[in-house]
Amino acid sequence: MNTVDIIRKKRDGGVLTREEIEHWISGTVSGAIPNYQSTALLMAIRIRGMNDEEAAILTDAMAQSGSVFTSDDMPGFPVDKHSTGGVGDTTTLVLIPLLAAAGLTIGKLSGRALGHTGGTIDKLESIPGFRTDLSRTAFLEQVNRTGFALADHTEDMVPADRILYELRDVTATVDSLPLIVASIMSKKIAGGAQGIVIDVKTGAGAFLPELEASRELANALVAIGTKLGRKMAAVITDMSQPLGRMVGNALEVCEAIDTLRGNGPEDLATLCCELGAELLLFARKAKDRDGAIAQLNERLHDGSAFEKLHELVHNQGGNVAALDDPSSLLPRAARRVEARAESAGTVSALDALAIGRAANLLGAGRQTAEDDIDPAVGIEVVKKIGDAVAESEILAILHVNDEGALDTACAMVESAYEIDASGAPHAPPPLIVERILGTREG
Repeated sequence: MNTVDIIRKKRDGGVLTREEIEHWISGTVSGAIPNYQSTALLMAIRIRGMNDEEAAILTDAMAQSGSVFTSDDMPGFPVDKHSTGGVGDTTTLVLIPLLAAAGLTIGKLSGRALGHTGGTIDKLESIPGFRTDLSRTAFLEQVNRTGFALADHTEDMVPADRILYELRDVTATVDSLPLIVASIMSKKIAGGAQGIVIDVKTGAGAFLPELEASRELANALVAIGTKLGRKMAAVITDMSQPLGRMVGNALEVCEAIDTLRGNGPEDLATLCCELGAELLLFARKAKDRDGAIAQLNERLHDGSAFEKLHELVHNQGGNVAALDDPSSLLPRAARRVEARAESAGTVSALDALAIGRAANLLGAGRQTAEDDIDPAVGIEVVKKIGDAVAESEILAILHVNDEGALDTACAMVESAYEIDASGAPHAPPPLIVERILGTREG
């Protein structure tokens, strides 16, 4: 098969066959197809697009490009979730123990991140001793023995995505919808999940700030996952202000601990129950959404979800004492610096992106994959939209080690807040914007 013919076909608006897509992916991974030809095809896809059938084939080919887990590798009905990312997005740390407490099977593979804060793996590594580098055998053994595990992606899983993403990053093709969908869903398919919920963020702190773009992505993810035989749901959720009140790695672990003890911020607990409810329905653990949400709320407040976090940390070598005494045993910053209101009123807007960027300046995130993260630093959001504030009252607290960027970060946090001096009430934006559901039958 001639790669140039495949490039020409897509350049001219043609529809690629399974054989052509599989030839491209296998050749890219093996090195038989040089990067310059792959980048040419990526640009052709960026300009011409792909239909759902092509995108599903591409997703499947990428998933099969390396090691895969199947439903036969894991007990029960394995489920998974994915978030498109945001500011203070602690859902995985809460949701995985919560789902395990509800009796679901979750073999969750997560990663590190670029941007505002670290990814789930960075956050977990704030817990002393916690191992995220499980081998395939150890990962599956833990899932089969306990019903759940949470680890870093292995190098041999979905190598096509790693190669193609690096090429997309330097060729202005990152924003191609079918390529985004294939990147996200190939990892979910390779992870063996049969039921998947996607948390698609929208608003200032989201990957896709505009609702229409978020909706388009959510629909595409559900369509492709359904075509590949998975039970799918997407929940479009607000990220115009940070989720919860903590932004930063160890800070978010503390917030997850509080939430699993039933004492966390309402928006974080609500979102985790909403996302988890879709998976309980897929696994036939509940008859309707209200019943599923009630079941998960009960697990948050009866101690069983927190016990599962203990179990997870113990199983993966972490210091479980840090869960009971996080203020002493998790990383802590040297200084706490308060950002205060210049005038009294009501918080009418809070720019999530500005808060995320400020946390990044303090060292909570990374600009390149090689950057180190400081697990202790970040921002504690004291006031959110709708809250009343007095003059000089604390809006947020910056947790700081390196003071080199402190003044800039503090100014960014202060400018993130809009305060209505009239004191008129301002309702927080709705947390759940839309639900997009695939087919649950089967």
